[in-house]
Amino acid sequence: MVDYRQFGIVLMAVGAFFYLGVILPSVTAVMADKYIAMGASTGFLFLSVLSFILAKKCQGKLAETEEGLEYLMNQKRP
Repeated sequence: MVDYRQFGIVLMAVGAFFYLGVILPSVTAVMADKYIAMGASTGFLFLSVLSFILAKKCQGKLAETEEGLEYLMNQKRP
C-alpha cells in the first residue's frame, strides 16, 4: 500500500514536469514535441491515478484483517 502511494506521488511529479514543458514557451519547440510531451504527461498522470486506486484497494484489504488494522493504526503517514 505504501509503495503504491509513493509510486503515485512520483508519477504525479513526473507528469507535472512534462506538463510544465508543454505550457512553458520555447523557441525551438516543434508541434510534434509538444504532442509527445502532452501524451507522456497524460500517461504518467493516468498511471498515478491508477496507483492511488491500487493503494486504496490494498488499504481496504488490510482493514479487513486484524493484523492489517493494527498495522494501519500504528503507521505514520508520510
